[in-house]
Amino acid sequence: MNLSIGIISISLLLGLMTILFIFRIVLTWYPQAELGKFPFNLVVVPTEPFLQPLRKIISPIGGVDITPIILVGVCTLLREILVGQQGLITMALSH
Repeated sequence: MNLSIGIISISLLLGLMTILFIFRIVLTWYPQAELGKFPFNLVVVPTEPFLQPLRKIISPIGGVDITPIILVGVCTLLREILVGQQGLITMALSH
């Protein structure tokens, strides 16, 4: 029972982070949005610690910050690898 709660928690966390990074992608279309103010800070605060180090490695392409797009892919991939239908944790618990 505790392990299934853990799987659900990992799945929900990675799903939530994916949604937050998608919101960050949408926010890049509105440069006039004040990211430090409510409600935008609800998206910025949890995602910025992941985006900032990646921005040092990957510079904007044509003035477009692609780091949120990369992290959407990473979160989706991790979710599938860990807790997907044939994920590592899912397969380990089924045996």
